[in-house]
This record gives sequence, structure tokens and C-alpha cells, in this order.
Amino acid sequence: MNMTSARDTYPRHAQLPPPSRERYAPSPVSGKPRGEAVRTADGRELILRSIEPGDMAAVQRCFKRLPSQDVRRRFMHAMSELPSPMAQRLCRIDPELEAAYVLIDETVKPAELRGVGRIFVDIASNTAEFSVLVEREWTRIGLGALLMQRLVDECRRRGLSEIWGYVLMENRPMLDLCKELGFVAKMVPGEASTAQISLKL
Repeated sequence: MNMTSARDTYPRHAQLPPPSRERYAPSPVSGKPRGEAVRTADGRELILRSIEPGDMAAVQRCFKRLPSQDVRRRFMHAMSELPSPMAQRLCRIDPELEAAYVLIDETVKPAELRGVGRIFVDIASNTAEFSVLVEREWTRIGLGALLMQRLVDECRRRGLSEIWGYVLMENRPMLDLCKELGFVAKMVPGEASTAQISLKL
């Protein structure tokens, strides 16, 4: 899927929060661990783990909760629903060329997906394109930064040279977040509304 921007909403001129490692204290997950338990600054709990084929329904439900503006920022065009073949494709990744992490809310039944971050590796250029999305009701608490840092760490683990993505210029929260993480932005030729942001690894 052609990606782009994340949806972690910080006020435009506000100072971004400290690194995720300072905001989250991992806690043990009861039973057989399926991921990393994180507690947000406002006391909510989520599980951070790799995406699974069984997440398809949760991905589709999350999509339906997204405001149309967020859908356009993420997919670069309007969509009223996420087709099942696309949802299935997003949940069944090729581990050699992709990585995807989800934030799962297990305090509700069925468990709901509150955020997702993924990379698509280009072997020829030894780089990866990223995408990040956080449900609006779960923004302003650093989850976008948490997912972005996990993607950067994964790219470094794979020995990639760069992580990059396209972001609409109107998406100031995403641009501000990436600037805080060290990304450099440049305009896309012929696309005045879009910037390409990248981070050398």
C-alpha cells in the first residue's frame, strides 16, 4: 500500500514530549507474553506487538472510526471503508520486506487496534518507506513517537541506510514529530502539498 503520514496530534507550537523510553515503563504481561505492555501518561494500557493475521477485523474497525481527514492524510485519497483484501494484505506481511507493529487495547472486547506503524523495505536502495497511524482519541500522548522509534530501531536492526516517507504539508503534527526525531524534510517536485521526510541511519 502506498503510505504515508502518521496521525499523532501534538499542538503545532507545543514542545514534543520526551523520548518514549522516558514516558513508558514496560510491565509484565500476564500469561504467555504476546507483546510489550505499555502504560500511557494518562494511565491507559496497551499492548505493543507485531501485527498478526487475526488482526484483520480490528484493522477494519479501526479504519471505520477514523475521521475522513485522517484517512486522506494516511492514504492520500478518500476511502469510506477498508476492503477485506486490503485489510488481509496489511495483516499478512512478508517478514523479509516488511515489519508492522500495532498498539492493541485489550481492556475492551473485542480487543481494538489504536495505532499501527509499518515499514516497506526496498532491497535495491537498502531503504524503507514508513507509515504510522494513531486513532484520534489516542493522540497527544506520544503513541506516534513510540511507533516511529520502534520503526527506526527495526530499520537499524536490519542494517538499512535510510527510513523515509511522504507527508502532506497540512499534517503539521507529523512533520513536527519527525523533526524532533531527526528527520529532514524536502518538497516533492511537482507536489506543492507534499513533503518527503527521511532519516539517515
